[in-house]
Amino acid sequence: MNEPAGTPALWLHQVERRFGRGEATIEVLRGADLALWAGQSVALIAPSGAGKSTLLHIAGLLESPDAGEVYVGGAATASMSDDARTALRRNEIGFVYQFHHLLPEFSAAENLILPQMIRGLTRANAAKRASELLAYLGLGARENHRPAELSGGEQQRVAIARAVANGPRLLLADEPTGNLDPKTADHVFGTLTGLVKASGLAALIATHNLDLAARMDRRVTLQDGLVVELA
Repeated sequence: MNEPAGTPALWLHQVERRFGRGEATIEVLRGADLALWAGQSVALIAPSGAGKSTLLHIAGLLESPDAGEVYVGGAATASMSDDARTALRRNEIGFVYQFHHLLPEFSAAENLILPQMIRGLTRANAAKRASELLAYLGLGARENHRPAELSGGEQQRVAIARAVANGPRLLLADEPTGNLDPKTADHVFGTLTGLVKASGLAALIATHNLDLAARMDRRVTLQDGLVVELA
């Protein structure tokens, strides 16, 4: 693979993660290496139990590796304080899960406004960006609707918009279309990859959908605790 120039948005270097189960130790990651660059979408394809969620949690600074280093935008994170890691995660990383996790009592727009205000934006600026993002994702007419008034595909597009509302450099998604029918999944996935290209995000997306994975820039899997590039 010809690697792009410049600093990766995410670089997992020699990452190890193990768990104790009784007297046994299960080694999930055994020196895993993975780099993602801006504007690049990477599919993570692996069977259940191979360590996909562990890899995503470590990449998203939700979990610390037992060894190795996680670089976000060139910054080493292993020795950061909890507060510094939290700030980096809030400002530089967006998350999309299989279930949308929207706040049910708030409108689509308010679900985007809140994380921006937590970061420090004024409500007016946060509302402007929320409206722009929802319009870009084809939800301009739905911004005042609560999640229960939206379809599954619309809810997941709001979740994608929320994930990028703070302008992160990295997007991590765990089976983001897993709960959707094929046609809706295709539409949501197209929205997601289009947003990655338009915004210059780097995206790591775990999926079992091989048709969707084939449309991404790269495909990787996990074998014996290592990240392996697929053709």
